[in-house]
Amino acid sequence: MSYVLGLKCKECGHRVPVSPVHVCEQCFGPYEVEYDYGKMKGKVTRASIAAGPRSLWRYKDLLPVEVPASGFHSGFTPLKRAGRLAKELGCKELWIKDDSCNYPTYSYKERVVSVAISKAIEFGFDTVGCASTGNLANSTAAHAAQAGIRCFVMIPHDLEQGKVLGSLIFGPHMVRIRGTYDDVNRLCTEIADKYGWAIVNVNLRPYYTEGAKTYGFEIAEQLGWRLPQHTVVPTAGGTILPKIHKAYKEFIELGIVEDTGAKIYSAQAAGCNPVVTAIQKGSDIIEPQKPRTIAKSIAIGNPADGYYACKVVQESGGWGESATDREIIDAIKLLARTEGIWTEPAGGTTLAATIKLIESGRIPRDESIVVSITGNGLKTQEVVVEDLPYPVVIEPKLSEFDKLLESRSQAPHEPAAEQRKAAAVPAGV
Repeated sequence: MSYVLGLKCKECGHRVPVSPVHVCEQCFGPYEVEYDYGKMKGKVTRASIAAGPRSLWRYKDLLPVEVPASGFHSGFTPLKRAGRLAKELGCKELWIKDDSCNYPTYSYKERVVSVAISKAIEFGFDTVGCASTGNLANSTAAHAAQAGIRCFVMIPHDLEQGKVLGSLIFGPHMVRIRGTYDDVNRLCTEIADKYGWAIVNVNLRPYYTEGAKTYGFEIAEQLGWRLPQHTVVPTAGGTILPKIHKAYKEFIELGIVEDTGAKIYSAQAAGCNPVVTAIQKGSDIIEPQKPRTIAKSIAIGNPADGYYACKVVQESGGWGESATDREIIDAIKLLARTEGIWTEPAGGTTLAATIKLIESGRIPRDESIVVSITGNGLKTQEVVVEDLPYPVVIEPKLSEFDKLLESRSQAPHEPAAEQRKAAAVPAGV
């Protein structure tokens, strides 16, 4: 049975029936799905959830979809105990929630798109689309292909090649737009109004954002039905952070987990950190910025839900921290070296911010910490290609290998750029 009551404005409380709308006609605030938690109690339990499929749809009762139509293999990604990384950072209990392996396009966006595409089909739309910095375009294109419906993906003109190809392979109509994500998003709002299409993160946003809750549900379940003391989350448009918090609150409301005062933290790149800036100022005003960072997937200068991300962090007792591009690359390499996880710059940002939060004492080393990894590094190879040692070529002789081994033991690795220069190998190869 459905426990959805309808949509409720997050600002003025105005209610409307379930429909493809996202902005309140009374105050222009955003709508959010409202549920009947009273009816859920005693029916939505640990046992009922555990009996569900090993995908995000095990939480169907807490999602606004009648009949799932997409994402049957999405979600329920690993929560990895990061022992080697924890030792390096001097932490007692460190976990990586790893959506870099989320099926089918290796990012957390599978969660929001699965719900949005399913809802679009329920509403009878024949065309879906999105405004994206890359991962959302990949996911929307893939899930639309699985569902057999027409798809348009709109992206900034300068995205990484891996993310462009990661959408094109599924056959969508792709439009590259000269400008930033904020320019793309404004255009998509006009497109949704004119053509009546389901733009997943525009007119389907109330349903789309609910999919992000499954990230938080999984953390709690995979920790043995408990909440971590600290959850560090990358912040772009501000969708996932408030929804992880909502997931924790819903589990508390239903008696599924104990309220232990979980704190939530925002991580952003120093080159685009409007939410972190507001948090550190103690303000709730998000001042737009022009992005200048390698972390393109989270480079949103005017985040749609930035205010709510800021509010959740402040109310939970968390904090916000930024990372420079250099710190992001170093964190990507650290995570790969210690835990065998290759993350994109968003994940590098989150880990780098976590390290700074630990070193500053805002996150105690002896408490449980979850680091949110939301995308895969295979899509953003350009970020690290100049920062990795380039392998030399030897003849197929043991004596040659012996010489190489001896030289490696005696001399430090040259920087990647110097190795490439010596080998006359162009960057990107």
